This record gives sequence, structure tokens and C-alpha cells, in this order.
Amino acid sequence: GDAWPSSAGAASQDASSLATRDAPARRAATTSEEVQEERARRLQAQLGLLPREGQSKVRDEAAEAFAVIFEGFLTRAEDGRYMRALGALRSDEPGTVEVDFAHVMAHDERAAAALVENYVRLDAYMARAARRARAKAGGGGAAVAVAVFGLPAPQRIRALRAARIGQLAGVGGTVTRTSEVRPELASGVFACGECGAESAPVAQQFRYTEPAVCDNPLCQNRAAWTLVVARSRFADWQRVRVQEDAGDIPAGSMPRTLDVIVRGDMVERVKPGDRARFTGALVAVPDADPRACDRLAHRLAFVACHAEPAAAADSARPTRAEREELAALAAGGARTYAQLAASVAPTVFGHDDVKRGLLLQLLGGVHKRTREGMRLRGDINVCVVGDPGTAKSQLLKFVAALVPRGVFTSGKASSAAGLTASVVRDDETGDFTIEAGALMLADHGVCCIDEFDKMDVADQVAIHEAMEQQTITIAKAGIHATLNARCAVLAAANPVAGRYDRRLTLRQNVAMSAPIMSRFDLFFVVLDAASDAADFNTARHIVAVHQRRPAAAAAPFAPAALRRFVRFARAIQPALREDAARLLWCAYRDLRQDDAGAARNAYRITVRQLESLIRLSEALARAHCVDVITPAHVREAVRLLRRSIVHVEMDDVDIAADEDNEPLPADSQLAPEPLPQPTSIRRDHFERIRAMLALRLHAVSRADAADDADPESVRRDDLVDWYLSQREDALADEADLARESHAAKMVLKYMASVEGCVIAIRDHHESPAADAATEPEHPRGPLLMLHPNFSLAS
Repeated sequence: GDAWPSSAGAASQDASSLATRDAPARRAATTSEEVQEERARRLQAQLGLLPREGQSKVRDEAAEAFAVIFEGFLTRAEDGRYMRALGALRSDEPGTVEVDFAHVMAHDERAAAALVENYVRLDAYMARAARRARAKAGGGGAAVAVAVFGLPAPQRIRALRAARIGQLAGVGGTVTRTSEVRPELASGVFACGECGAESAPVAQQFRYTEPAVCDNPLCQNRAAWTLVVARSRFADWQRVRVQEDAGDIPAGSMPRTLDVIVRGDMVERVKPGDRARFTGALVAVPDADPRACDRLAHRLAFVACHAEPAAAADSARPTRAEREELAALAAGGARTYAQLAASVAPTVFGHDDVKRGLLLQLLGGVHKRTREGMRLRGDINVCVVGDPGTAKSQLLKFVAALVPRGVFTSGKASSAAGLTASVVRDDETGDFTIEAGALMLADHGVCCIDEFDKMDVADQVAIHEAMEQQTITIAKAGIHATLNARCAVLAAANPVAGRYDRRLTLRQNVAMSAPIMSRFDLFFVVLDAASDAADFNTARHIVAVHQRRPAAAAAPFAPAALRRFVRFARAIQPALREDAARLLWCAYRDLRQDDAGAARNAYRITVRQLESLIRLSEALARAHCVDVITPAHVREAVRLLRRSIVHVEMDDVDIAADEDNEPLPADSQLAPEPLPQPTSIRRDHFERIRAMLALRLHAVSRADAADDADPESVRRDDLVDWYLSQREDALADEADLARESHAAKMVLKYMASVEGCVIAIRDHHESPAADAATEPEHPRGPLLMLHPNFSLAS
């Protein structure tokens, strides 16, 4: 009985001692998988393979030396700006640090030259150096992308060649299309399809890249891989299509385009219409065209590490000299306004009021939003109408080149889709996308349209919404969208007959519809009138320009200074003072009263013209660098509006100046009545009287032909009495009656002696041989008839 317990205890002791001796072996290899992993680690150690952190098996000593230099540059940069930027990044997210190339050049010129020549090779090492510097700055250990900008000489799109592949370069152009932001695989972790082992992170660059061989030495798999999405790293990606600027296109050539790839924090930095600058590397990618018969064809693309609009690059913090210049301009007042207007298109002689209007268009009014969310337009639309050779296109070219988002186009060569937007199919994805037109490309800028009168009526209707609501609505190909077109429109048009006819109204001189005309805030009519002094001064200026004399193109301010002032003044938000508001009410009432008396309104004064006065007053306050609109600003705005609309349209007709020099025909009994002084009638008043008298004569002549009516019904005084009876409601007293009677008689005389459309005929009892000068005149005046060749349409 005692042996059992003792033998059992001995067995227990032996088992425990055996377990103690075999415990390390069991921990070392408990399963076949752990055994394989252990063997794989030993084999890697024997072969000298690097650990599985995705590091390269080949050391690039030159690149590592550059990384050390670059890390030192980040940590010891001037004012510690880059360390502060790295420390400000969120510790748990990847970030981007923007590095000025000029700072790298100042730190180490050899390193900067190596960066330009071997950018693709050094990009990953710069990221590692920035990651180490970020850890020193306390910003965490997440990945950091380095965005280099500020290269001294940007390349033109047309100048990019295969020799520049892989090098750091800068390129600029106009953005025409942007794709949606999509995720892109930046670093992928793959699972082996044979053994299930996960690979080290594989960096993806330009194409989908899988591991070359499985890390498990017992597997040697090279083909079967599965992407582990949960452990892979993705980054934002966007394709931007850039077109070269108009100034870079050689004569007779089509504009070139380039696809630019932006990633990470650089996405959505530019939008269609921006003049943008990109810094990155040119790469060659296989051509996706299915018609390509071999794999030799490649196309160029640009992988950008930095992107920014040109306006943002130009709007850097002003220097001390620039700040002093802006302060002097702000203190100039009215003198500054005149100097700024003279700085607009200095090579164009004269046109002072037109230049003032263009300056106000550049400054613009204040954009407002009501409580209901309705937007009130602040941009000013200007139309220049004039004779050929009056430098209209030169004015448009200057404005398009001055503003950061200026677009120049021609009305005849542009369609409705080209001006607004079009729906096109993407070549690679096959989806429908929206491609911006001229008005969208000029968002927050100026769209200059030359030959505006040559546009088709359907194309003019397409821009109605864009000119007033500043939006473009598209509903086609399954896409329904409302796009922004917040731009000012500067148009140039020629008269219908080639030259402006002062005897006709503005509406009759220009082939535009009334809705389009009402959307322009200012109409400027430029006439090529002959004058000795003006012709001599114009010729002297043009000859000086062709001689390239500096004084010919001298301006108070250079275009760069004018651009800085416009950017500074547009930040002012002027408010309307009470006395200025009352003056606006009175000015609008006077404009309406002047326009209400017209029988045929060529340019009807509407509420849009009141809003135009408000916008012009706000722009004038900005030009004077004040934040309050004064009555002086309102008076100048009213003057420009009257100058552009009323002055030419209400051109007076002198109906008595030629009464002594233009004798009546020999067979006429219509003797001129002497007047105490020359008389002139407003154009619209003259046209109304002329039309009513011509229609009455035409009706009487038709009645005479039908039933032989009494000729007494077409005596001069009878015709005047009929006209007064038709105008009875508009005559308030006897003075109005006398003035209207005298005006009707003078118009009849003008129609007979100047135009020849009215003929005075003799009575039947008069002798043909009698002297017309000695014959007594009929008490009711001579008989009148309409000329047979007169057209009522005229």
C-alpha cells in the first residue's frame, strides 16, 4: 500500500522534470507553421537579407547622403519655419510640407542641382528625411510628402521633351478640365496565394506593382497575389488637364494639352479656368489607345508634387515698397482715379470715358446675398460699340491679359456650348463629364467677347442666364447641374451698317436683342469723327508707338502695379450713405422720365439700370479707396450712364439750321416760316412726328386713289391739326399746343426740303407758267403728298 503512493510520486516528479527540460523546445516549435517561420528567419539571417520593412535590398549611398542633407535643411531652416510646419501636422495622419526651392538653393547649391536632375530617384528619400524631421518636431511618425515649389524658370507645355523625364520641372497653363477625386493605391500589402504569408508594403509608382517573390523561402511564389486592402495605404488622386496659354501658342498651331496628376493635399487646389503652376516630374506612361499595334508608343504625363493657381502665387505678401505704393494710391483720392484710368491700355490714344468704365469693371461692385439666399450681382458688364479702327479689340486684349482669369474669344467663332459649358465623354473612363466654356473659365474674372454682334441669336440667348444670374444650368446626357459663371462680360460690337449712323438710335445701330442690351451696365459708343486736332494727335501717338518710343506707352502705373491695386481695392466693402441713396432715387426717376416720352424705346431704362448705378457707385468708392459711397460717386456714375446710353441715343435733329441754305423745289408752294432762332428736336421726338405724318399721308393717298377724296384734306394745316388731335392727351396747356404745332410744321419742312419724302403740289386752277414766288399762298398752306418711292419701313 505504501509503494503506490511512492511510485506515483516518483512518476510525477519525473514527468515534471521532463516537462521542465522540454519547455523551451515546445515553445520554439509547437506547430509546423511556427517551425517554417523560424526557419525562414534563420535562412534570411544567414543570407544577410534585410528585415521585412519594405526597404530596398540595394543601398543608394548618394541618395542617403542627400537625405541627410535634406533633413539638416529642414531642421536648421531660417526661422524654423519647416519644423513649425511639421510640428503642426496631425500626428495620426499623413501630411504635406511645402518647401521653397530657393531656400534649398541657398542652403546647398549642389543638393539643389541634384534634386533637379534626379527628382524621381530622390523623392522617396526626401519623404523619409521629412518623416524623421517630423518625429523630431513632435508631429508624430506618420508619412510626410514633400511638395517643392518656386522653380526659377517654368517650362512651357510645348517645350517638354523626353530628355526631361524624371527631372524636377515647373509647368504653367490654363486648367480646362478636372476629374473627380478618387482613391489611389499608394502602398500595397499582398497575401501570397500559395502559403498565405503577407508581403512587406510595396510602393506603387505609375503602375500596379506586385511583389517579385514571396518572402517565405519555402514558397517561392511569383504570380498568385491578393491585395490586403485593410493593411494597404490609399491616397487621394485627381487628373487635371492643362492647356498652354494663348501667348505660348505659335502662329498657325493648335494649343497643346497635358495631363497633370496631383495627389494628397494637392487635390482640388485648382479648378477649370485657373491659370495654374505645377511643380513635379515628367513621366512616360503606356498609351492606352487600343489602336496602338505595339508597346513602344507612350505618352507624356506630369506627376505634380505641388499645384497652385497663378493668382495665389502672384498674391504673395507685398513687399515694403509695394505697401508704400498702395498707401500713396489710397491717399491720392480723385487724382488716383484719373491716373488709374490713364493706366488702362496706355497704347490706345484717347477714349477717356471708356477707360474709366473699364477700370470700374475691373474693380467691380459688392456681391450681396439676401436673407432668402438670393445672390445680387456685383460684376459690371460693359459693351463698346464703335466704328472700325477705333481700337476696340486692343482694349479687350489689354483687359484679358491684365486680370488673372481673363478669357478672350470671338463671337462669330464661338458657339453656345463653347461660351457656357458642354458635356463630353471621357476618353479613359467612358463617363460623361462637363467641360467648361469661356464664361466658366472666366469665373471671378472677365470674359472678353469680340465681334459680339456677329453671334447667332441662339448663342446670344444662351448667355442670358450667365450675364444676370451668373450661373449656367445644364440638363443633358443624364447630367443636371448648375454651374457658376461669376464673371464680368466685356463685349465689342460693330454697327450694322459698318459705321455708326447718328441719325438712328442705338438699338437700330446694333444687332442685339433688347434683353441682351438691358444686361449691360454701360454702353460706350466710339465714333470716328474727323477733327484736325484729334486726327493730328492720334497720328502722332500711333507713329510714336511704331517707333517704340518709351513715352508713347508711358502710363502712371505699370500693369503689375495696377493689378496689385485692383486686388487691394476689391477687398473694400463700401456702404451706401443716406444722402447718396436719395440722390440715386432722384437720378433713377429722372432717367425714367426722360425715357418715358419716347414712342419707340430703343433702350428702356429699367430696374437693371438702377442696379447698374449702385454697382458703378461702389466701384467708384473702391477706386477712391473709401468705404462710404458719397453723392460725388453717384453723380459720376450717373454721368457715365448718361454718356453711354442717353447721349448717343437722344441725338438731337437740327430742323431749322439749313432753312436758308436749302431752298424748296421750284414747283413747291411750301414757303419756310421765319423763326426767331434755330430749332432742334430730340431724335425720338422727331422720329415720332415723322412717322405719324408719313402714315397719315400714306392713308390719305390710298383713299384718294379709291374714291377721289377732297384734296383739302391734305393741306399742311389740316395735316398739323390731325396730328395735334392725336396728341391731345399729351398736351397740358396752350403753350404745349403752340410748341407741338410749330414742331410739326418744322418736321414737314425738313421732310420736304432735306429728305425729299414729301412733295408740295400746285392747285388745279394755278397756271403752270405763273411765278411761284408771286403767287399768294393758300390760307391753309400748300397741298402735300408722299413721294411715290418713299418706303414706310424707313
